Amino acid sequence: MKHPSTQEFFAYWDEKRGDARAPDRSAIEPDAVRELLGDIFVLACDEADRFPFRVAGTRLTALLGRDLKGQSFPQLFEAEGRRNIEDIITAVTEDLLAVVAGITATSAEGLAHLELLLLPFNHRAHVPLSLTGLLAPFESGHSALRDFKLTSWRYLGHRPPERLVPRALRKLKLARGLMVYEGLR
Repeated sequence: MKHPSTQEFFAYWDEKRGDARAPDRSAIEPDAVRELLGDIFVLACDEADRFPFRVAGTRLTALLGRDLKGQSFPQLFEAEGRRNIEDIITAVTEDLLAVVAGITATSAEGLAHLELLLLPFNHRAHVPLSLTGLLAPFESGHSALRDFKLTSWRYLGHRPPERLVPRALRKLKLARGLMVYEGLR
């Protein structure tokens, strides 16, 4: 991680998770990361709706030049890179992996370099899946960013998957958290 905001948010998330693979969503207190809130966002892990923003910070909204609530996160990326970011989001959610990524984007002022941090929340029965993240630009003066391109990424803290393959979120429609054991009669 190169950006100070990314380092600070990851350290806070890491402290909140303790020995668990990820903290509960309720453990993250906005007041504790007040200076970072403008760059923080929360995504709903709804593959059918293309991972929409549930919440987006004010700096992030200004950087992209529009309100992001309900907008698809992968739609920010160029068409050929969308499948990769969707697979990364799914790995973060399913495997409870933290990811840091380098991103470039274009604007009227030229090429912008950003750092993306994606952090999972712990799964709980009957609670919609979501994840949090932070998107921080390395240089200022850019507005209305578009055509995001994933330039690099790495998994933090745990062993990464062998390869990035298309995945689907495994959600039970009726009763999340139900465990079925086969065998004994």
